Amino acid sequence: MKFKSKLLSSEVTSKDFWMRRKTLKTLSTSVALGTLGLAKSFAATGEKDKDLIFSHVKQFSTKENRTEFSKASSYNNFYEFGTDKSDPKKYAHELQTSPWSVTVHGDVLKPKIFDLDDLRGLASLEERVYRLRCVEGWSMVIPWIGYPLSSLIKKVLPTGNAKYVEFTTLYRPEEMRGQRRSVLDWPYIEGLRLDEAMNPLTLLSFGMYGSLLPTQNGAPVRVIVPWKYGFKSPKAIVSIRLTEKQPQTAWMQGSPKEYGFYSNVNPNVRHPRWSQSKERRIGELRKRDTVIFNGYADYVAHLYEGMDLRKFF
Repeated sequence: MKFKSKLLSSEVTSKDFWMRRKTLKTLSTSVALGTLGLAKSFAATGEKDKDLIFSHVKQFSTKENRTEFSKASSYNNFYEFGTDKSDPKKYAHELQTSPWSVTVHGDVLKPKIFDLDDLRGLASLEERVYRLRCVEGWSMVIPWIGYPLSSLIKKVLPTGNAKYVEFTTLYRPEEMRGQRRSVLDWPYIEGLRLDEAMNPLTLLSFGMYGSLLPTQNGAPVRVIVPWKYGFKSPKAIVSIRLTEKQPQTAWMQGSPKEYGFYSNVNPNVRHPRWSQSKERRIGELRKRDTVIFNGYADYVAHLYEGMDLRKFF
């Protein structure tokens, strides 16, 4: 696949930055894939001097209008900081995301604790523009920066027993004030079937809108699963565990009749308290029809062949 693009002078990597790189491997790979981007941190996370080199790759990306960054970074569900949509932006600066590590363990042959730099450098980063559909009936379009989660999973060599992947969010109530309330059974746990986690759409994300993730959007590392409702994309991850048994997720524990394990975007399966057939795109006035699997059926429908998606909701 060839990409035709021109670099602006503002996008050219500076000589000083070039000299700081240990090797040219990541850079050459990014050039081969598409236009280079340089992401800088704007969040007060202790990472002001960190940069990300990423490529703009069209595969998997929607051409729909992107949600304004100001909206995507201020209208959030991140109950670790509060239940109001404005709470994450208001309070997430209290979370210190450096240093940070992620433990990858369970039914794997090579368990490992990755520090953030090692985790970011494990594979070439790319920008993908995904639709996001919330279970509450609103949606956004967001450009994420990351690499396929499968790249990480392959590194730790799953055993034959590994059938599911469990994600655990940081538990630090002194900095995450929402955890001081029993809204959910903390820490936040989510999960995917292994084949869902290995799907090329599933992204391990470190940035958005050309910059490092803000804390209110899940810094420093989160998962993006674009064909499922947003709560299936866990934020501020500290543990990834491969397991034979299906994880008991936070929302399944909190309200199992409303939030199933799969939670695929499905306009034909209503939430017990509202219809899922329509959605409100943030920044637009009129509602639009919701599409099965959030418009990603060509990539994921085969994962659910023969399954009753009303039963396995």
